[in-house]
Amino acid sequence: MWVLMYVFSYSVDPAATNDRAEWRLRPNVVFQEFSNEERCKAAKSALESSLKDAGARLRSGLEDLKSIGKADPAQLIIAYNVECLPK
Repeated sequence: MWVLMYVFSYSVDPAATNDRAEWRLRPNVVFQEFSNEERCKAAKSALESSLKDAGARLRSGLEDLKSIGKADPAQLIIAYNVECLPK
C-alpha cells in the first residue's frame, strides 16, 4: 500500500488586494491511499502538474494587475509538496 501526501498553501500580500485584506490559505495536508507505487507516482505527477499550472495562472493574473499598477507577482507566495510514501 502506498500513500500520496500533499501539502498546499498560498498567500497574497494585502497590498495586492483592493480591500487590503490578506488572502491566505493555510497549509492543507491531504492523504490518498493507492494499491501500488506506480499508481501513486502517476497521481503525484498529475497533481504536481496541476498545482504548477494553478500557480502560473495566479501569477499571470497578478501580472495583469501589475500592468495597471494594482499588484505585483512578488506579493504572491505559493508552496506545495507532493510525496508518495510506502505505508
